[in-house]
Amino acid sequence: MFWLRSLFSKALATTTTSSSKSDAAVELGGSEVALPEGLKHVAVIMDGHRRWARQNGLTVYEGHRAGGEKMKVLTHLCSQWGVKVLTFFAFSTENWIRSKEEVDFLMKLFIELLSSQEILDEWTRNDIKVSCIGDKSALSKSLLEAIIMLEEKMKSNSGLHVMIALNYSGRHDILRATKNIAGKVKNGLLDMEDIDQKLFEQELETHCAEFPEPDLLIRTSGEQRVSNFMLWQLAYTELNFPNKLFPDMEEADFMEALMSFQTRQRRFGGSQKL
Repeated sequence: MFWLRSLFSKALATTTTSSSKSDAAVELGGSEVALPEGLKHVAVIMDGHRRWARQNGLTVYEGHRAGGEKMKVLTHLCSQWGVKVLTFFAFSTENWIRSKEEVDFLMKLFIELLSSQEILDEWTRNDIKVSCIGDKSALSKSLLEAIIMLEEKMKSNSGLHVMIALNYSGRHDILRATKNIAGKVKNGLLDMEDIDQKLFEQELETHCAEFPEPDLLIRTSGEQRVSNFMLWQLAYTELNFPNKLFPDMEEADFMEALMSFQTRQRRFGGSQKL
């Protein structure tokens, strides 16, 4: 943890010498540590629930429930730290191949979390906005109702924007956007010359967010792949791969992942100034 303590010391020094570096800070060990400059959107692939359950002699269901609790912890912390957008990869289109029992449990867990009065009250207090992205056509009526109700209640909030990716696929996101644009060209609503990057991004699921492209992707459990998540949006995202399983992640682990962003030099294809 020496590296982490050193990084916190640098962040604290930055905070005391320049108030323009960040408009958010968090208490750590009695000192204020500034959020890394430019860190607006954090995306998370929550990996390791089933392995965590096996290692602890628990059921798969208890592993998923433990992950749900850590989602609430990270949401609270990001709200405090001043992150603008937090995206959770909660269920992919590929996850349907899991056993019916596990999928049914996950769908019930999503309904439970999205309908929780405790979560609603806390997120209302913290001014959190919520959006669910992904192909909703395969979701149950009860889950859709829970999504619509939560999004409606939170739509006027202006704090942290939490996006929950349910039945989401990066490839499907791109294909759907392409088909939508092709349909508009076919119907005479667009000319081929109108198609550019900005227009394409307006057709992606993430267009609902002020900052749709993640600055930092955290994938837990040590796996080093993006697994069909936000394939367009991750073009210049910094990647962090903690070795801990998601249910094992604590506040210090999340903080370490966020602070790793401060050590990166983002050149977006350009050259570093010497």
